Amino acid sequence: MHTSRNALQVRTPREVREEFARRGLSISSWARQNGYSAPLVYQVLSGKNRGMRGQSHDIAVQLGLKAGLVGSSLHPELLFPISTTAELPGNAIAGSEDSKAA
Repeated sequence: MHTSRNALQVRTPREVREEFARRGLSISSWARQNGYSAPLVYQVLSGKNRGMRGQSHDIAVQLGLKAGLVGSSLHPELLFPISTTAELPGNAIAGSEDSKAA
């Protein structure tokens, strides 16, 4: 599959708004079609919400304001496998040798 470079570029809020205008779409209708509240989409576009987590992150990614993955498509066990968290310092598991020594 070939992906154009433009599809991977991060856009500014102004560019996103111009694209909505070019397509004749309202931001509110896009929000409804994608299952988001219109006020939250407007907050992300205005910069009042930085789109760091949850739905605001998903909105920013879907609008092309930031690179990333939409959270609903991820599986937590792939991001944080159980075997790795046990190996991190400070993550003593009850009954393990590390927790008995502490």
